[in-house]
Amino acid sequence: MADDHAAHAMGCYGSYRNTTPNLDRIAAEGMRLDNCFCTNSICTPSRAAILTGMYPHANGVITFNAPPSNHVTFPQMLRNSGYHTAMIGKWHLGCEPTGFDHWNVLPRQGRYHDPKFIDNGVETRIEGYVTDIITDLTLDALQNRPRDRPFCVLSHHKAPHDMWESDDKHAAMFADADIPEPTTLFDDYASRATAVRQSTQTIGATRPGHTLYEAETGHIEDSVARRKAQYQEYMKRYLRCVASIDDNVGRILDYLDENGLADNTIIIYTSDQGFFLGEHGWYDKRFMYEESLRMPFVARFPGGIQPGISDDHIILNTDFAATLLDYAGLKPAPGMQGQSFRGILAGEEPGSWREIMYYRYYRSHFNTPSHWGVRTKRYKYIYYNLSMEHELYDLTQDSSEIRNVYGDPGYKDVRRHLRSEVKRLQDELGDTDDSYQGEVRAWELLSQPHDPIFGL
Repeated sequence: MADDHAAHAMGCYGSYRNTTPNLDRIAAEGMRLDNCFCTNSICTPSRAAILTGMYPHANGVITFNAPPSNHVTFPQMLRNSGYHTAMIGKWHLGCEPTGFDHWNVLPRQGRYHDPKFIDNGVETRIEGYVTDIITDLTLDALQNRPRDRPFCVLSHHKAPHDMWESDDKHAAMFADADIPEPTTLFDDYASRATAVRQSTQTIGATRPGHTLYEAETGHIEDSVARRKAQYQEYMKRYLRCVASIDDNVGRILDYLDENGLADNTIIIYTSDQGFFLGEHGWYDKRFMYEESLRMPFVARFPGGIQPGISDDHIILNTDFAATLLDYAGLKPAPGMQGQSFRGILAGEEPGSWREIMYYRYYRSHFNTPSHWGVRTKRYKYIYYNLSMEHELYDLTQDSSEIRNVYGDPGYKDVRRHLRSEVKRLQDELGDTDDSYQGEVRAWELLSQPHDPIFGL
């Protein structure tokens, strides 16, 4: 799993910016999911949802806070059933990893160069580039595993999380290239809720932010030219980090091949959420718009997963736990809210499957407003709870989500239905916080002290 790797920065998802031959190999030899979504687009809640199979409001991780210790995770269940479990790399939860025979993780966000690791509780510093090191440690874990037990290894990369520092191998990549711009780089938010405009995750902004790059673009006074220049700098740094991930995923694929493990190992590549690559003039995530909501998910399992095809069923990060447990012959733990999509990966048409998904973001950074909403294959409804504003998008007519049709009389029945679906899903999933209390709870959790080693 990567951190902040947008699906549209992978060749198999049609990227016009970069190529990812090793990640594409997983898709070509397995399946690509086209409608895999997170239920809250920030790192810690998504990781907790993946581990517990529970929505953020149910597992308690709604922002950058540690999960309660009483929730069962799929690695714990696999370990209890006889699997050897290991966790390597980006943990990003404010507590010590549990449920693993072996763990070696980055403290907090971790560094790109010469990073510290916490090896089963002991802090060490390892020289080198973090993506290479995580792969080295993953290969060591595979090589040194007990050979009389099946294994589950989580290899989680820091990249391509900010601040997008490359290794020497890729430092000159794209140096002489112009990265194509998204059509919405200069989105004016004309039909959008006013709450959207308050977010500070803007490329080309003159106020503090991650993509200022003053040394490279500070001399540019024209706002259009400044945004264009910052976009180029941002994308080149981001894509160099992705290129290193792709190389290192290739190393793991090669190891599985060379050691006779490829035919009996499920390999999955995903990210904790999507990421804006200049769309709507933004970087980062958080919003329910497609680039942030969609997670890449490619999986290979010879004989168990259909090769070379894609699927458009609505899959959620809360489904990962139930699916992996299903492959191990285990039922989900009580309280897990996801469903196994093992049959979908096998190319089977499920008897019944969700036609709509529920999303909720609790405000944290960059002044991105709290909101909730639902998405079907065609429509998306978003409600900004503090400003009480609504958005509705017809994704078949407006895949870039630039025309809010909530006020269009032609969509009267659609908006009524989707608003009722929000209420139904909130009741069904147990999300009973009212809008104000949910906002306050997020800020209270942000202000709580975290573990000094694993804190965020």
